[in-house]
Amino acid sequence: MLCTIIIESKETRVHPGSSLLWAALDNGFFIPNLCSIKEMQRPVASCRLCFVEIKGQSAPVTACSEKVRDGMIVTLNSPQITRLRSTSFNLLLSNHHLDCAHCIKNKNCELQRIAGAAHFKLNTRRFNKTGSSLPVDSSHPLIIFDHNKCVLCGKCVWVCQKEGTAVLDFAYRGIKTAVSTFAEMPLAETACNSCMSCVAVCPVGAIYTRSILPGVPAN
Repeated sequence: MLCTIIIESKETRVHPGSSLLWAALDNGFFIPNLCSIKEMQRPVASCRLCFVEIKGQSAPVTACSEKVRDGMIVTLNSPQITRLRSTSFNLLLSNHHLDCAHCIKNKNCELQRIAGAAHFKLNTRRFNKTGSSLPVDSSHPLIIFDHNKCVLCGKCVWVCQKEGTAVLDFAYRGIKTAVSTFAEMPLAETACNSCMSCVAVCPVGAIYTRSILPGVPAN
Protein backbone atom coordinates (compact mmCIF):
# COMPACT_ATOMS: atom_id res chain seq x y z
CA MET A 1 0.00 0.00 0.00
CA LEU A 2 1.29 3.43 -0.94
CA CYS A 3 1.26 6.49 1.28
CA THR A 4 1.04 10.16 0.36
CA ILE A 5 3.79 12.67 1.04
CA ILE A 6 4.16 16.24 -0.15
CA ILE A 7 7.41 17.22 -1.86
CA GLU A 8 7.77 20.85 -2.86
CA SER A 9 3.96 21.31 -2.55
CA LYS A 10 3.29 18.33 -4.84
CA GLU A 11 1.46 15.24 -3.60
CA THR A 12 3.50 12.12 -4.27
CA ARG A 13 2.52 8.48 -3.76
CA VAL A 14 5.38 6.37 -2.43
CA HIS A 15 6.06 3.21 -0.46
CA PRO A 16 6.07 3.84 3.32
CA GLY A 17 9.39 3.06 4.96
CA SER A 18 11.38 3.58 1.77
CA SER A 19 14.29 5.99 1.51
CA LEU A 20 13.11 9.57 1.11
CA LEU A 21 16.00 10.23 -1.27
CA TRP A 22 15.03 7.48 -3.67
CA ALA A 23 11.32 8.18 -3.33
CA ALA A 24 12.04 11.73 -4.48
CA LEU A 25 14.49 10.75 -7.23
CA ASP A 26 12.17 8.08 -8.61
CA ASN A 27 9.42 10.70 -8.88
CA GLY A 28 11.51 13.21 -10.81
CA PHE A 29 12.71 15.46 -7.98
CA PHE A 30 16.37 16.45 -7.91
CA ILE A 31 18.35 15.96 -4.71
CA PRO A 32 22.14 16.03 -5.09
CA ASN A 33 23.91 12.92 -3.84
CA LEU A 34 27.15 11.03 -4.38
CA CYS A 35 27.24 8.17 -1.88
CA SER A 36 23.80 6.59 -2.10
CA ILE A 37 23.02 3.29 -3.82
CA LYS A 38 19.39 2.21 -4.02
CA GLU A 39 20.06 -1.34 -2.88
CA MET A 40 22.11 -0.23 0.14
CA GLN A 41 20.29 -1.19 3.34
CA ARG A 42 22.22 1.17 5.60
CA PRO A 43 23.11 4.43 3.83
CA VAL A 44 26.42 5.92 4.92
CA ALA A 45 25.33 9.54 4.37
CA SER A 46 28.98 10.46 3.87
CA CYS A 47 28.68 13.06 1.11
CA ARG A 48 26.22 15.23 3.11
CA LEU A 49 24.73 16.64 -0.09
CA CYS A 50 21.15 15.40 0.20
CA PHE A 51 19.92 17.67 3.00
CA VAL A 52 16.19 18.42 3.01
CA GLU A 53 13.77 19.99 5.47
CA ILE A 54 10.79 18.09 6.88
CA LYS A 55 7.90 19.94 8.48
CA GLY A 56 7.86 19.39 12.23
CA GLN A 57 11.57 18.63 12.52
CA SER A 58 13.84 21.26 14.00
CA ALA A 59 16.79 20.80 11.68
CA PRO A 60 17.50 19.60 8.13
CA VAL A 61 18.13 15.87 7.66
CA THR A 62 19.89 13.77 5.04
CA ALA A 63 17.24 12.38 2.69
CA CYS A 64 19.11 9.10 2.16
CA SER A 65 18.81 8.17 5.85
CA GLU A 66 15.22 9.40 6.31
CA LYS A 67 12.36 6.92 5.93
CA VAL A 68 9.13 7.90 4.22
CA ARG A 69 6.01 8.16 6.38
CA ASP A 70 2.47 9.13 5.46
CA GLY A 71 1.76 12.85 5.52
CA MET A 72 5.40 13.91 5.42
CA ILE A 73 5.90 17.43 4.04
CA VAL A 74 9.31 17.89 2.44
CA THR A 75 11.13 21.02 1.31
CA LEU A 76 14.01 20.44 -1.09
CA ASN A 77 15.25 23.99 -1.50
CA SER A 78 15.65 26.77 1.04
CA PRO A 79 18.47 29.16 1.99
CA GLN A 80 19.55 26.88 4.84
CA ILE A 81 19.57 23.78 2.65
CA THR A 82 21.57 25.59 -0.02
CA ARG A 83 24.17 26.68 2.55
CA LEU A 84 24.53 23.15 3.92
CA ARG A 85 24.81 21.55 0.48
CA SER A 86 27.26 24.21 -0.71
CA THR A 87 29.50 23.66 2.32
CA SER A 88 29.44 19.89 1.80
CA PHE A 89 30.20 20.28 -1.90
CA ASN A 90 33.16 22.53 -1.23
CA LEU A 91 34.51 20.16 1.39
CA LEU A 92 34.39 17.37 -1.19
CA LEU A 93 36.29 19.54 -3.67
CA SER A 94 38.97 20.25 -1.07
CA ASN A 95 39.85 16.53 -1.18
CA HIS A 96 39.47 16.09 -4.94
CA HIS A 97 42.14 16.68 -7.56
CA LEU A 98 40.21 18.81 -10.03
CA ASP A 99 41.44 18.19 -13.56
CA CYS A 100 38.27 17.95 -15.60
CA ALA A 101 39.90 18.54 -18.99
CA HIS A 102 42.08 15.44 -18.61
CA CYS A 103 39.66 13.28 -16.62
CA ILE A 104 38.08 10.18 -18.15
CA LYS A 105 34.73 11.16 -16.59
CA ASN A 106 34.67 14.66 -18.07
CA LYS A 107 31.12 15.48 -19.25
CA ASN A 108 29.89 12.35 -17.41
CA CYS A 109 30.89 13.22 -13.85
CA GLU A 110 28.52 13.45 -10.90
CA LEU A 111 30.40 16.45 -9.48
CA GLN A 112 29.89 18.30 -12.75
CA ARG A 113 26.23 17.29 -12.88
CA ILE A 114 25.59 18.44 -9.32
CA ALA A 115 27.47 21.69 -9.86
CA GLY A 116 25.38 22.45 -12.93
CA ALA A 117 22.04 21.55 -11.36
CA ALA A 118 22.68 23.27 -8.03
CA HIS A 119 24.64 26.21 -9.46
CA PHE A 120 27.78 25.43 -7.48
CA LYS A 121 31.26 26.42 -8.64
CA LEU A 122 33.75 23.68 -9.43
CA ASN A 123 36.80 25.92 -9.11
CA THR A 124 36.03 27.23 -5.62
CA ARG A 125 38.82 27.97 -3.15
CA ARG A 126 36.58 28.21 -0.10
CA PHE A 127 38.55 25.53 1.76
CA ASN A 128 42.25 24.69 1.62
CA LYS A 129 43.18 21.48 -0.14
CA THR A 130 43.51 18.55 2.26
CA GLY A 131 45.78 15.56 2.00
CA SER A 132 48.83 15.15 -0.19
CA SER A 133 49.48 13.98 -3.71
CA LEU A 134 49.30 10.20 -3.86
CA PRO A 135 50.69 7.86 -6.51
CA VAL A 136 48.23 6.50 -9.05
CA ASP A 137 47.87 2.73 -8.74
CA SER A 138 48.25 1.41 -12.30
CA SER A 139 49.44 -2.05 -11.26
CA HIS A 140 46.25 -3.85 -12.29
CA PRO A 141 45.97 -4.97 -15.94
CA LEU A 142 42.40 -3.65 -16.24
CA ILE A 143 41.86 -1.02 -13.54
CA ILE A 144 43.55 2.25 -12.63
CA PHE A 145 42.93 3.78 -9.20
CA ASP A 146 43.68 7.48 -8.81
CA HIS A 147 43.38 8.13 -5.06
CA ASN A 148 43.71 11.88 -5.63
CA LYS A 149 40.27 12.02 -7.29
CA CYS A 150 38.48 9.92 -4.68
CA VAL A 151 35.67 11.77 -2.84
CA LEU A 152 35.20 9.01 -0.23
CA CYS A 153 31.64 8.27 -1.32
CA GLY A 154 32.19 4.61 -0.38
CA LYS A 155 30.38 3.17 -3.39
CA CYS A 156 33.38 1.14 -4.51
CA VAL A 157 33.82 -0.25 -0.98
CA TRP A 158 30.19 -1.33 -0.80
CA VAL A 159 30.09 -2.93 -4.24
CA CYS A 160 33.49 -4.61 -3.78
CA GLN A 161 32.22 -6.29 -0.64
CA LYS A 162 28.94 -7.24 -2.30
CA GLU A 163 30.06 -8.36 -5.76
CA GLY A 164 33.85 -8.51 -5.62
CA THR A 165 36.32 -9.98 -3.17
CA ALA A 166 36.24 -7.23 -0.51
CA VAL A 167 39.73 -5.95 -1.25
CA LEU A 168 38.68 -2.30 -0.87
CA ASP A 169 37.82 -0.66 2.44
CA PHE A 170 38.19 2.59 4.33
CA ALA A 171 41.51 3.20 6.06
CA TYR A 172 42.66 5.73 8.67
CA ARG A 173 40.49 8.40 10.26
CA GLY A 174 39.71 12.10 10.08
CA ILE A 175 41.23 14.04 7.19
CA LYS A 176 43.51 11.06 6.51
CA THR A 177 40.58 8.78 5.70
CA ALA A 178 41.10 7.01 2.38
CA VAL A 179 39.79 4.11 0.33
CA SER A 180 42.57 1.56 0.24
CA THR A 181 43.52 -2.06 -0.05
CA PHE A 182 44.85 -3.96 2.96
CA ALA A 183 48.21 -2.49 3.98
CA GLU A 184 48.02 -0.28 0.87
CA MET A 185 48.94 -3.19 -1.38
CA PRO A 186 48.92 -2.50 -5.13
CA LEU A 187 45.59 -3.62 -6.54
CA ALA A 188 47.28 -6.23 -8.71
CA GLU A 189 48.68 -7.94 -5.62
CA THR A 190 45.31 -8.33 -3.94
CA ALA A 191 42.64 -10.97 -4.48
CA CYS A 192 40.72 -8.64 -6.82
CA ASN A 193 38.57 -10.75 -9.16
CA SER A 194 38.35 -8.03 -11.83
CA CYS A 195 34.55 -7.88 -11.63
CA MET A 196 34.82 -4.18 -12.62
CA SER A 197 31.91 -3.24 -10.35
CA CYS A 198 34.02 -0.55 -8.68
CA VAL A 199 34.59 1.08 -12.06
CA ALA A 200 30.85 1.03 -12.79
CA VAL A 201 29.83 2.82 -9.57
CA CYS A 202 32.62 5.39 -9.21
CA PRO A 203 30.97 8.79 -9.77
CA VAL A 204 34.10 10.86 -10.34
CA GLY A 205 36.66 8.87 -12.31
CA ALA A 206 38.87 7.84 -9.39
CA ILE A 207 38.62 4.20 -10.53
CA TYR A 208 38.45 3.60 -14.25
CA THR A 209 39.16 1.04 -16.94
CA ARG A 210 42.67 1.11 -18.34
CA SER A 211 41.53 0.34 -21.89
CA ILE A 212 39.51 3.56 -22.20
CA LEU A 213 42.46 5.80 -21.41
CA PRO A 214 44.75 6.06 -24.46
CA GLY A 215 48.45 6.11 -23.86
CA VAL A 216 48.50 4.13 -20.60
CA PRO A 217 50.32 0.86 -21.20
CA ALA A 218 49.29 -2.36 -19.48
CA ASN A 219 51.73 -3.79 -16.97
